[in-house]
Amino acid sequence: MRTIDWNDDSNSIVMIDQTLLPLEYSIIECKTLASLCEAIRSLRVRGAPALGAAGAYGIALAATLSSANNMDALTKDLQVASKTIKATRPTAINLAWGVDRTMDAISDAFGLDSIKDVVLSEARKIADEDVETNRRLGRHGAKLLEDGDTVMTHCNAGRLACVDWGTALGVIRSAVEEGKDIKVIACETRPLNQGGRITTWELMQDNIDVTLITDSMSGHVMSRGMVDKVIVGADRITGDAVFNKIGTYTHSVIAKEHEIPFFVAAPLSTFDPDNWEDTVTIEQRDANELRFFKDLQIAPADVKVYNPAFDATPMENITAVITEKGVFYPPFLLDELLA
Repeated sequence: MRTIDWNDDSNSIVMIDQTLLPLEYSIIECKTLASLCEAIRSLRVRGAPALGAAGAYGIALAATLSSANNMDALTKDLQVASKTIKATRPTAINLAWGVDRTMDAISDAFGLDSIKDVVLSEARKIADEDVETNRRLGRHGAKLLEDGDTVMTHCNAGRLACVDWGTALGVIRSAVEEGKDIKVIACETRPLNQGGRITTWELMQDNIDVTLITDSMSGHVMSRGMVDKVIVGADRITGDAVFNKIGTYTHSVIAKEHEIPFFVAAPLSTFDPDNWEDTVTIEQRDANELRFFKDLQIAPADVKVYNPAFDATPMENITAVITEKGVFYPPFLLDELLA
């Protein structure tokens, strides 16, 4: 199934619970706005494009649950819901993008039931577009990979980070689909070891050769000539930086030192022309993610913890950005790119 979808029978959001992988493949159902917000915060659903769909479906869910009896009251309910959803993860721009685009669709509605139909239709459209967007992005990016390349990636930018196919892993999948022999080195990635748990699982499902390393091994493997290209996803791209899972910046510095191409794969919905690095809020994760491994304590219970989920990679460290419109090489103006 898709990473996230709408269930017509129960008027609810269904998704793969990514926190249980790779031990268990489980589908969960969000029938309330609170359960959706919990799923977003706890990373049951994650990845920029998937969060865009989650935000859109969240508005559709809020409309279904509303007891409002007129258009103005329903619109106010949805405005409250939109603020609640967007506050769950402030760094990932796609979440707010999906919410705002679905809210904007209300202008086409002409009645109470029409609003509910319009927002659900828009959410489905966003989800369907994501699959095709990633397919196009993958085809553009596949041209950058040569037969026999070993690609290092960070976090999970695969089909589980999207509605389907993937961004960084979508590029790899597209290259393999073209008949190229591509091997992958996956960094385990904090928080919640999303590279180790999810990226490796996805690639093994597709019979793509993957080797798992710790994040701190990236310098070692790059210095030994074991990496030909680096491809990562993104949660937000401003005019001066790419925000991605913590550790991405470090990999970019090492790749630059060893003259290894460093590519970012992201749909245009991840671009944020209105902000710069200094104006973006970086999400701070729960300190117990570092103090405990599941129920096992692995650090002093009262140790101070600094646990940001993302870092910012400056544009000068990035070789190119792969989008559904093609491959773009910095420097570029975001407004022109998004036109």
